[in-house]
Amino acid sequence: MKHKRRIFISTGEVSGDLQGALLIEALKRQGEAMALDLEILALGGDRMAAAGATLLGYTSAIGSMGIFESLPYMLPTFKIQHQAKKYLKQHPPDLVVLIDYMAPNIAFCNYLPKHLPGVPIVYYIAPQEWVWSVSDYNTRRIIQAVDRILAIFPEEANYYYRQGGQVIWVGHPLIDRMQNSPTRESARAILKIPPEQTAVVLFPASRQQELKYLMPTMFEAAQQIQAKIPQVHFWIPLALEKYRQPIEQALQRYGLNATVLADPSLPKAASRNDASVALQAIAAADLAITKSGTVNLEIALLNVPQVVLYKLNPLTGWIAHRLLKFSAPFVSPANLVTMKPIVREFLQFQATPDAIAQESLDLLLNSEYRRKMIADYQEMRQALGKVGVCDRAAQEILRLLNEETREAGEIGYTND
Repeated sequence: MKHKRRIFISTGEVSGDLQGALLIEALKRQGEAMALDLEILALGGDRMAAAGATLLGYTSAIGSMGIFESLPYMLPTFKIQHQAKKYLKQHPPDLVVLIDYMAPNIAFCNYLPKHLPGVPIVYYIAPQEWVWSVSDYNTRRIIQAVDRILAIFPEEANYYYRQGGQVIWVGHPLIDRMQNSPTRESARAILKIPPEQTAVVLFPASRQQELKYLMPTMFEAAQQIQAKIPQVHFWIPLALEKYRQPIEQALQRYGLNATVLADPSLPKAASRNDASVALQAIAAADLAITKSGTVNLEIALLNVPQVVLYKLNPLTGWIAHRLLKFSAPFVSPANLVTMKPIVREFLQFQATPDAIAQESLDLLLNSEYRRKMIADYQEMRQALGKVGVCDRAAQEILRLLNEETREAGEIGYTND
């Protein structure tokens, strides 16, 4: 009889739930190949549960960026973490995987070595300290606490390696997910979009705060686009069903010709073999106007031109700029891969409806401008790694679980 090995995965927000689900599927594949009986516990969401995890807490809808924006989520996050820690002390895992979700997972980096010493910790998709670190506190906590960092960006691997971490660059998991992505023709057929119609996909929010700070700017820009191109139709995939009502109400206020899309079987969207409605909407589109986030890479991998924006509470933005001297070369993952300005980013005070509308119209009407962005996507694609990312990550996790010595490969960095 095989001994059951328990893995605990901690992540949050919509993107973390997707990455966690892809990893769980790979862990199950690789665990079966290695004759391991795995039990997976998690903080996550519907996709991770559908992939086979037992949820100790639901964190898909708990997420924010910024100082004041995070305040409403502090108590719910604390309660969920407290419950998880209590459960883990009673039922210790054999290994812990942390995925993104910076503040809560840094808290686990502080807690786990003290209260569950000897339990290996893997950080998969570490915080982007290599882009915008204000201090080295988080980096030091990660390096001291974790046994392996599985990096998805080349520069992420370089940064944590230089800081003394045991790092392996596995590539970006979206490379796997996009293997069976829809074509423009098939996506338009599914969504019943005529070949001649201009289609623009909008991604206003995966966090509650973004409905307040991003959606009005994005929808006002869309209003201007519609005035210039009356035949345009907007498509809006829902990140969470609870956003439907505020989005539909805003569409009425702005008078946009738009369709809201929701995946009728959301858990199935976790499978890399099942194209979600979001991927269908992207593939069918002539342009994407989007918040900064993982979706930027999905858009780029489907060769759709895009405009990226992000805004925080104005006071948060002022504090970050004036007092904390926050600066980052880029925020969009599409630019972070090669550290080059492939897509235009409109951040905080620059994110005006006029600027976003003008950039959008340039991409829709200037074929040479479109071609340049799509050509730059090809370089970005090469830097994302080879197919099999999730399986490589799972193999490294299970090797550590088995306390085997990892053999350095062509994608490895090590300070051993």
